[in-house]
Amino acid sequence: MQHAATPVLSLRGIVKTFPGVRALDGVQMDLHPGQVTALIGENGAGKSTIVKILTGIYRPDEGQILVDGTETHFPTAQAAGHAGVTAIHQETVLFDDMTVAENIFIGHAPRTRLGLIDRAAMQRRARDILTGIGADLNPAVRLRDLGIASKHLVAIARALSIDARVVIMDEPTAALSHKEIAELYDLVGKLKAQGKAILFISHKFDEIFRIADRWTVFRDGRFVGEGLMTAATEAELVRLMVGRSVDQIYPKRPARIGAPALTVAGYAHPTEFDDITFTLHEGEILGFYGLIGAGRSEVMQALFGITQPSKGATRIGEEVRVIRSTAQAVAAGIVYVPEDRGRQGAIKGLPIFQNVTLPSLKRTSRDGFLRLAQEFALTRDYTQRLDLRAASLDQDVGLLSGGNQQKVVIAKWLATRPRVIILDEPTKGIDIGSKAAVHDFMSELAAEGLAVIMVSSEIPEVLGMSDRVIVMRAGRIAAEFAGDQMTPENLVRAAVGIGDAA
Repeated sequence: MQHAATPVLSLRGIVKTFPGVRALDGVQMDLHPGQVTALIGENGAGKSTIVKILTGIYRPDEGQILVDGTETHFPTAQAAGHAGVTAIHQETVLFDDMTVAENIFIGHAPRTRLGLIDRAAMQRRARDILTGIGADLNPAVRLRDLGIASKHLVAIARALSIDARVVIMDEPTAALSHKEIAELYDLVGKLKAQGKAILFISHKFDEIFRIADRWTVFRDGRFVGEGLMTAATEAELVRLMVGRSVDQIYPKRPARIGAPALTVAGYAHPTEFDDITFTLHEGEILGFYGLIGAGRSEVMQALFGITQPSKGATRIGEEVRVIRSTAQAVAAGIVYVPEDRGRQGAIKGLPIFQNVTLPSLKRTSRDGFLRLAQEFALTRDYTQRLDLRAASLDQDVGLLSGGNQQKVVIAKWLATRPRVIILDEPTKGIDIGSKAAVHDFMSELAAEGLAVIMVSSEIPEVLGMSDRVIVMRAGRIAAEFAGDQMTPENLVRAAVGIGDAA
């Protein structure tokens, strides 16, 4: 690890205020050449705002940005790029009909003396950048002919095409496979060897401890600490993040298991799953575990009426119900909180209260007219129980952090007073403090008699929150575990098909 007396980039006393919200309140941070600094904090801590300031999207109201110890300003994204600051976002917009080289240099392609795009130079420079990150890609191939992992490498190459000195990685592994994550770690090592300063933002503590040299913690828009990873512990960082000790991330309460709430028999789909049979009881949290492609989400979407099974029966309580649409599912008392809350769960552009009350308009209207006071009262009831962090209930849901968007989606469906709630990856992409809040609320719902299905790829979450666990593999139920049989080894063996789980 390279130690430098002068950081490449420093922030001092940065303040940023939006209407009703002080997003950053005097934060500081140092980024050193050849080192990875992990920026840690709950959703809403100010991480996204600081990234936008560093990349010239926002301008700070107060404070200093120092490059090599000299104060500078980033009035535009172009100014940040000229200073050598670039960001690799979780979702980078790429264009399938353009070549790899064109995607890499869009907006800043090399030019000839006549002002035309120098395609030969663009191809050469694209090949050099791709070679530098170990990507064996043809710069002339169209993006539509590449796989997801290769497209991610193109996005990285695009970020590095400005000859960056500071590279920001914002949740870079969120959509990657284990193999692709390992390749990203190798890339980070190469960037460090080139002397680049890296800001790494992740909710995953195993990644942070593996890849980072330094840490900085923000909480509620304030700087609360920094240090070397070699001297840090997970417990210390969690305490700094949330302002309290999170001793129990999985606060499963003893629940009284009641009568069957949902019975599924012989559910099948021509291409996604087959012979799905299980019973879910009142007051129970039933975990569904499996590897990507096992068919878990597809089963849940069929139960909610998004897709249609080819055969099988559903019983809600004692009544057989045919569910052919989401409206029929909600009427039957089944609701579904999807994994992709940004596209399938929340309606960005609408305020929080309208998102929450949308499926419950009969409760908040009279004679065809919406009653605003009732809408706010209903929204306040459920969002307070979930500890939603927002400036107001009429704030655009698209401006919320990922964890708070998830809470809005959960509140929306709970407001319909369901009998069964399906939570698909309920804590994916949210911080440890928000996870604890969601888990606590799940446990509270089960204690009140609601039947809960939780689909999760995180073994600690499945084991910590479930009364029983069903493991799926290749579209079928591979095993079911309860009590002492619920172990990490048994879940993994069943998920990958190794012998008989015991």
